[in-house]
Amino acid sequence: MNDAVRAWLLAQLGPATDTADLEVRYARLLSARAVANEVLAERRAKLLAEPLRMTVDGVVTIDQSNNLAGTERQITDLVDLVAPDELLEAEQGTDLVTAPLLHTHRAR
Repeated sequence: MNDAVRAWLLAQLGPATDTADLEVRYARLLSARAVANEVLAERRAKLLAEPLRMTVDGVVTIDQSNNLAGTERQITDLVDLVAPDELLEAEQGTDLVTAPLLHTHRAR
């Protein structure tokens, strides 16, 4: 994983994300988008595993539903983003096409 991919992943997932974990995932998945998707899916699953809302009458209310909605929005928005490693693939995948030129006779 190069610096551009690491920076993009940290921008998507937050600066507190463990970069060693990102390195391991990137080596396994070979795609920055797949790494971001996997991390966000795990965060979503963790939120769903716990109660989204808990209230202790007169003391405290904890509501995680906005965090869940934000994580789901991030997963959805990830589809429209272009990761730095995808830019490199697009540049390397340029095809050269040749076509024969035919001489035409013009009659006047």
